[in-house]
Amino acid sequence: MRLSSYITMIATFIAAAAICIVAAGFAVTLIEDNSKTAVRRALDKESLSWADADTDGLQVFLIGTAPNEAERFKAVSTAGSIVDAARVIDQTEVADREAFAPPRFSIEILRNDSGISLIGLVPETGASVDMREDVNRLARDGKVSDLLESAAYPAPQGWAAAMELGMDALRLLPRSKISIDAGNVSVTAMSDSEQEKRRFEQTLRRAKPSGVGLAMNISAPRPVISPFTLRFLIDENGARFDACSADTEEARARIDAAARRAGMTADHACRIGLGVPSRQWSPAVALSIDKLAELGGGSITFADADISLIALEGTDQALFDRVVGELETGLPEVFALNSVLPVPEDASQGPPEFTVTLSPEGQVQMRGRVLTELARETADSYAKARFGSANVYTAARLDENLPRDWSVRTLAAIEALSQLENGAVTVTPERVRVFGDTGIPAAKSQITRLLVDKLGDSADLAIDVTYQKKLDPVLGLPTAAECEEQITEIQTTRKIAFEPGSGNLDASAEKILDDIAEILVKCPEDMRMEISGYTDSQGRETMNQELSQARANSVLNALRERRVLTSRYTAKGYGEENPIGDNGTEAGREANRRIEFKVILPKPTVETTTTLEAAAESAQDTSEQTGTEGTTDEQN
Repeated sequence: MRLSSYITMIATFIAAAAICIVAAGFAVTLIEDNSKTAVRRALDKESLSWADADTDGLQVFLIGTAPNEAERFKAVSTAGSIVDAARVIDQTEVADREAFAPPRFSIEILRNDSGISLIGLVPETGASVDMREDVNRLARDGKVSDLLESAAYPAPQGWAAAMELGMDALRLLPRSKISIDAGNVSVTAMSDSEQEKRRFEQTLRRAKPSGVGLAMNISAPRPVISPFTLRFLIDENGARFDACSADTEEARARIDAAARRAGMTADHACRIGLGVPSRQWSPAVALSIDKLAELGGGSITFADADISLIALEGTDQALFDRVVGELETGLPEVFALNSVLPVPEDASQGPPEFTVTLSPEGQVQMRGRVLTELARETADSYAKARFGSANVYTAARLDENLPRDWSVRTLAAIEALSQLENGAVTVTPERVRVFGDTGIPAAKSQITRLLVDKLGDSADLAIDVTYQKKLDPVLGLPTAAECEEQITEIQTTRKIAFEPGSGNLDASAEKILDDIAEILVKCPEDMRMEISGYTDSQGRETMNQELSQARANSVLNALRERRVLTSRYTAKGYGEENPIGDNGTEAGREANRRIEFKVILPKPTVETTTTLEAAAESAQDTSEQTGTEGTTDEQN
């Protein structure tokens, strides 16, 4: 074959290849253009004007900035409906991710004897980790069921303060359900008694930070009321209860309605408890109050199923007989009625009397008449057992003509007086009168039940007892600031002393620590306090700091030994810092060697730093500064 033939063949192949390449290029360009155009049209049709399409071979690139994730997903789906989804390359972005609204953070905490359960959503912060650690420590041997989830968003405003309050409630309440969200805490719990319930509520109100809402529903078991007592009076001072008991809310409402029909205007909530003698208690009480109102005055007293009605002197006999007859007919069978229409006595003969008084300082005086010498000695011994031997003065004279139950009435008067902070009880053959001030909200009902139990339901009682909040052993507890002030006042005249150059307490410090402990046990349980130790400037600075730390630790340990709850207390040594006297004189150095008690106020809430984090940092700082016992070059 000639060379020209080879050249012709090769040229033909080259030409064919060039034509194929050109054709393929046109085909690719056509496919790219068609794909780009079709995708752009589809995006415009779906009103996705922010998105654009570009091509590179068979690949379709989506570009642009989506306003949100939903729009971005819609654009990708639209492009995938035009070309094969595998050919779509998503290169879009989402505008301002941080502007998205964060999720609602909340926690539900359930605590009971079997352990603690956590359910909810929390922000991914160090405070959430600290909270979990606190819960594990609090559970001790109990089980912790942690179902919390977290989200990478900053904590909302009010979250840190609400978390702190919620953890305070969890530490305080062993059987509780606590709901926490930003700025709000809801507590549902059970207490062992009414007094404990009031203490829980008072403690949580004191711990509540400003700006945090607190809803509490703390229940207490119904007490057993024995005898089941109610006493209602209508006299010149109006209609009122001396004592009131009910078995249900409905019964209380029915009794209250009857009392208001009889003319009572003041609020008086019947005590709800167990021990009612009959389910017909409220109908019987309501009927009795209505009939007493028909008489125009007197008193009606219930002691379990025994009822005593005492009319006013001068009540018409016919009216009395009719009302008593209707009441006896209308009462349920279980109740027994004793009715009395007093007969006026000769006013010229003064009745015998026994009076026992209690002063605000705690001094008790007994005057009047007693039946026998044995009765006088018994009353004197009983009063001394109740109020203290040094506080009782007896000046009662003997009278053998007194009623046979006189001794019982005098002892009941002494016991009733023990329910008061100050006041008096006067006993006459016809009546026992109690008046004074108390810090116990239910004192009036307790005194009524006591006297009815001792003297019978037919006893004529006049009880004028005033509840004062300042005398309440719960509400009268000192605040944190008052505790600090009282301790400072003690230390103005006395000083906590230590052995020379040592962290060991001197024997003379025992009494002042006893007095300080007596104050601290009454202080709020949520109070945070720092026990600060200081020295003079003699000796090396490092040794002084270690010595002050050892002395502060000794005071903290001494308070623990005196049953003071010190879980929220810290001991810190400051060495020779903050002198209050001249270290150049002996008197100044003596003043600088001291122990101070300082209440730690809650730190202001910061956006992302919670109180739990601050507490952890404080604990770490305290641990780093805690030193061993040391000595100085010269006496401190």
